[in-house]
This record gives sequence, C-alpha cells and structure tokens, in this order.
Amino acid sequence: MLSAEELALLEAIRETGSLSRAAAQLGKAPSTVSHAARQLESRFDALLFDRRRYRLQLTPAGHLLAEEAGRLMQDMARMTQRVRQIANGWEDRLWIVTDEIIEFELMMPVIRTFDALQSGVKLRLTNEVLSGTWEALREGRGELVVGATNEPPAIPGLRWFELGVMEWVFAVAPHHPLAAAGRPLRREDISAHRAVVVADSSRMTPGRAYGVVGGQASLAVPSMRAKILAQRDGLGVGWLPRRRIASLLKRGELVEKDTADPREPNVLYVAWRGDHEGRALQWWLEQLRQPRLARRLVNGLDLFA
Repeated sequence: MLSAEELALLEAIRETGSLSRAAAQLGKAPSTVSHAARQLESRFDALLFDRRRYRLQLTPAGHLLAEEAGRLMQDMARMTQRVRQIANGWEDRLWIVTDEIIEFELMMPVIRTFDALQSGVKLRLTNEVLSGTWEALREGRGELVVGATNEPPAIPGLRWFELGVMEWVFAVAPHHPLAAAGRPLRREDISAHRAVVVADSSRMTPGRAYGVVGGQASLAVPSMRAKILAQRDGLGVGWLPRRRIASLLKRGELVEKDTADPREPNVLYVAWRGDHEGRALQWWLEQLRQPRLARRLVNGLDLFA
C-alpha cells in the first residue's frame, strides 16, 4: 500500500516531468523529493524514473505505477469525502420512490436545489404504481416514497404525512358510445365497456386497479400519460386526474361524464421508515412539507395544454 505522500509524489512527477518542479508543487526540498523517489524505486525493486534526459520521464513501470497511484488518490479522496459526509450526518445515498402519478419534471427543481448543498449524497429516483409504491418501502427498495395512494399499510417504523388530495373525473372520447349517454352512468353502463388502468407494479401481491367494475374488461398501460392517450383515442374508459386533462376537456378531446357512483378524491402520502433519518432525508421531508411544492406535485402538469 502506498502512503499518501508517495501517491502525491508520483502524481507530481508525472504532471511536472521534473524533480525540482515536483518538489516546488509539493512544497519540499528537491533533495527530499529525489531521496523519496529513490526509496520508491528501492521499495518496488524497479526503475521507475528515466534520468537520462533533461526532462525527467517515467519508465513503463513508472507509468503503470503512476496510473495506479492516480486511481488510488481518487479513491482515497472519495473515501475521505464519504467518511466526512457520514460523520456530518449525511447519508451515503438516498433512494426516493415516487408513485408514477408524480411527474419527474416537477421533482427536477427540488433535485437542483439539493445539488446546491454539495452534500455528496447520491440520489436515486425510481417510480412504482399503486401497491408497488408501498411495497418498495416495505421491501427496502427505497427510503422515501412520494405520492403513495391508499391508506398507509402496517410497516415497522413507518412514518408518513399527507401530501395532498387528487380529484378525478370520469372521461371518455367524444366518439365513444358512452359519450352520448344523457344521464349519470350506472355501474352496468360502465361495465359494458373496457376500462383503461395503470398497471400496479407490486411484485408480491396481485395489485390494485382503481375504478374497475366487477367483471369489466381492462387494458393495462404503463403510465398515467398512456392512460390519458388511450382514453382520448377511445380504447377504453376510466377515471383521470381532473387538472391533468383540463385542456383536453376544454377542447372536447375528452368528455366528462357524471356517474351514479362518483369516485372519492385520493389522498397522496409521503412516507419513510423512521429508524434512521439522515440529513438528506430530513431535508427532503422539509421540502415536501412546503404547501406550494405539495400542491404542484399533487396537481401535476396539464399534459396536453
């Protein structure tokens, strides 16, 4: 194992090509650097420096050692930074899982603000759908979940707060048979037509499908955007976030229909395991508690404005 001084010596000689300039860079006397270089050669029992020319050059063995030394210096710097980071209460990484209904574009400004802290914490953002979001927290595939739906399940150490409430509208394409219905749609009216659902990403359970009437055929799609597109194209019917299709409703590309059994608004949750709350997690929780950000995340983007 090379010492930090030996690593710095090799790097300085490789960069400057001169013992005297390397000495100046290191703040040492040239004789001290020359002695250290010879000790290094003796230690490895190899000629590392070609002294036959005016400019000091590394031999092939010296090049190899210098390259490896450079990697070691980078590794040591990263290790030192990580040790200080952990000692100061920052996590090594933070894994954030958003429900698919939370658009990534709305998380980007928060990520930029977090980056400005220069904490060194590595962020990982993934998304899940419905039961899969809670399951990710339970199974250790995330430390923080944002936008989870349904009631918080029984998870050891679970902590949570409400992000906000999402409102829904039952919508169909203008050329869909249900668009012409002149009364509130009953269950039997809806069940006669295929529903479009966002596929639950749970790996451990069969998953959930909101708004599907018993026995109703369904088309499972990968995202809320895909669900909106499918319903706009008349491939099926179902409930959609009101604010995210406002422009489609205004332009008549989707038609809102009253139903005999209206869907209740959904509460979206922020949740985490309370057994370890590092500074990064605490920072994100503080941001997500801000009403303005919470409203943006819940309301989402009008995807077709």
